[in-house]
Amino acid sequence: MKKIINTPNAPAPIGPYNQAILVNDTLYISGQIPIDPKTGELVEGDIQKETKQSMENLKAILTEAGMTFEDVIKSSIFVKDMHQFSKINDVYATYFNPSIAPARETVEVANLPKFVNVEISMIAIK
Repeated sequence: MKKIINTPNAPAPIGPYNQAILVNDTLYISGQIPIDPKTGELVEGDIQKETKQSMENLKAILTEAGMTFEDVIKSSIFVKDMHQFSKINDVYATYFNPSIAPARETVEVANLPKFVNVEISMIAIK
């Protein structure tokens, strides 16, 4: 069974997609960029603040689906500048228990939606 997951506590989609799709016990979360859902504005200027906002958006979607970061099994991080990896990783790590952290890849890309510096997507299973 496919269920659409959307919450006002994360940014509204900027295209023809949903924040997440729950299929049986698996949640597929669309890539989240650093948009503050309260203002609709981008969080810019500091990669750590941008990463934190992206993670908070993901947290809101997980919460809406009745899940937590402990349920995440796979993350994908897309960055504009791999030189920012350690700063991104420092923030990302605060959301996970290292002993049960999910699988992950981090990929440098030429551009991201709205020309942000980081985008993160996740898959979670309950």
